[in-house]
Amino acid sequence: MTTLVRHMLAGKPDVHAVDPDDTVLDALKVMADHNIGAVLVTAAGGLVGILSERDYARKMVLHGKASHDTTVREVMTTEVVSVSVDWTCDQCMAVMTDKRVRHLPVVDQGRLVGVISIGDVVRAVVEEQQSTISTLENFIMSGG
Repeated sequence: MTTLVRHMLAGKPDVHAVDPDDTVLDALKVMADHNIGAVLVTAAGGLVGILSERDYARKMVLHGKASHDTTVREVMTTEVVSVSVDWTCDQCMAVMTDKRVRHLPVVDQGRLVGVISIGDVVRAVVEEQQSTISTLENFIMSGG
C-alpha cells in the first residue's frame, strides 16, 4: 500500500496531550471530550508516554486505583513506538501488529506532528482497495 502517514494525517484535528503530573481523571476527560482512545503525554515539549483506554483498564481498574488520586505518570506507557510522516500504511500495520498497539505518534524531524490510530490505517487500506477495484473495473469495461 502506498498511502503515507502524511496523507493519513491530512485533515485530522490537533494532537491532544496531557502532562505526566496531570491526574488520570484529567486525561480521561480529554479523551472523552475529543472522542479518542489514547492521549499523548508530553513534558518540556517532548513525547514521554501515551495513556490509552487499555492502560486505564489494566493498570487502574483492575488494581482498584482512583482516577482522581493517580497521576498519568504512574500508569502511562513509556516505551512509545512512533513513526515518521514518510511511513506507508503497510509499515504502520506491521508495527501495530508486532507491538500490539493501536495508536502511533507521528514525529517529523524530531517534532511531534500527530497521531494515527488503527482506524486511520484501516481506512487508508480500504480506500486504496476501493481505488484499485474501480481502476480494474474501468479497465475491464473499456475492453482492456
